[in-house]
Amino acid sequence: MCRHLKSGPSVTKRSVYGIFSSKVAIRFACEVWVLFLGWLPRRTNPAKHPSVSTERAGGHLHLHIEEKSSVRPVIIMAITLLRAASLPGLRDAAAGQHVCSYLPNNNRRRRWILCSLKYACLSVDPGPGEVSPVYSSLTVTPAGEAVISSEQKVYDVVLKQAALLKRHLRPQPHTIPAIPKELDLPTNGLNQAYHRCGEICEEYAKTFYLGTMLMTEERRRAIWAIYVWCRRTDELVDGPNASHITPSALDRWEKRLDDVFTGRPYDMLDAALSDTISKFPIDIQPFRDMIEGMRSDLRKTRYKNFDELYMYCYYVAGTVGLMSVPVMGIAPESKATTESVYSAALALGIANQLTNILRDVGEDARRGRIYLPQDELAEAGLCDEDIFNGVVTNKWRSFMKRQIKRARMFFEEAERGVTELSQASRWPVWASLLLYRQILDEIEANDYNNFTKRAYVGKAKKLLALPVAYGRSLLMPYSLRNSQK
Repeated sequence: MCRHLKSGPSVTKRSVYGIFSSKVAIRFACEVWVLFLGWLPRRTNPAKHPSVSTERAGGHLHLHIEEKSSVRPVIIMAITLLRAASLPGLRDAAAGQHVCSYLPNNNRRRRWILCSLKYACLSVDPGPGEVSPVYSSLTVTPAGEAVISSEQKVYDVVLKQAALLKRHLRPQPHTIPAIPKELDLPTNGLNQAYHRCGEICEEYAKTFYLGTMLMTEERRRAIWAIYVWCRRTDELVDGPNASHITPSALDRWEKRLDDVFTGRPYDMLDAALSDTISKFPIDIQPFRDMIEGMRSDLRKTRYKNFDELYMYCYYVAGTVGLMSVPVMGIAPESKATTESVYSAALALGIANQLTNILRDVGEDARRGRIYLPQDELAEAGLCDEDIFNGVVTNKWRSFMKRQIKRARMFFEEAERGVTELSQASRWPVWASLLLYRQILDEIEANDYNNFTKRAYVGKAKKLLALPVAYGRSLLMPYSLRNSQK
């Protein structure tokens, strides 16, 4: 018999989400904001201060900020939220609902939106063809101290990857192009290495492999090499020898990764990746982060909230998107920012991993693992014992609907970015997106029974998805379609 805890903020870490759900806190935050904005015009040029509007919808407060100068609403928001968090009596606010909303912007000024009350996440209203990035994402401890959320930590990595790619694409007429280091391999050894990577990809990811056949040979082989490294890394903790894997084994694997990036491959599969790295602007950080995700699997079986789960999903799947963008390439006609394309690739990885988690709830539970936000389970009146018992109830259906809705939101975010990729690279990505999203449909078709039934997409549906994915790969980039309206 499990004891259901009363939903609410954690004792050790309370988010701004809880603060804002309190009527008193809302009033306080708005009053502070109004006072600040009332003082600002007297100290600065009135034409330059940000304008703020609020809207009540569905019992929630929506905040809208328009930036007219370099005065960053991020700072104003952070100050307001942190002051609110430090007030006695506000730390026990009950949890409310996640709000992510903004009004259409009809003028050309940049518009900041509060995209997450739970993590006080500020973002920019996306323009045509853009994916809105996270600019500020804060949680607050009981002491009123700001804590950077997983969203912001991951977005910092996204910015770094985008900057690396932009530097690579920037014309540099006064520099001599770097000559890739020749690997010490037998005659035709590199071709054999790539061929073996292709065989592994075809064996374990047939649909994706078929899609890669439309890519140029150099890009196709590079994607195979990345796929194989990711699969080998995943097999360390999920493969047949997983019970024998220790943290020190992962440390050795990471040291081996360093050798791959410095042109010292251990075997032929490593050699394919090492050659790929010499040809594309691929950074080592996402690879290291994936290994960190494997370390997490060795020591962690529960996730307190979605913030923790988001970081895990980034480690084990979002990283794949960041690795792949430099190889896939961005369409030369695309008007989207490099950062938005990386953000979409990240979103697809997060969506795929959330789908994996929802599909494998029963399988993971039999291994003693629960990859679901503990606080959201408690809000739904569920606990670990309900998962282990594996009985589908109305509470479980309600909980699953919320989780599926979130995964679909990440898929929707990813869709725009796929259209911005090089046309020859879009088909395998579209195929992956459409097929994985159909797994969510199958979970619903199974009446949310992911305890004893494994949701999968049948061969007929897979075959039907391929021409649909190919058709979508031929569409012009989303950023161009919007600019022509």
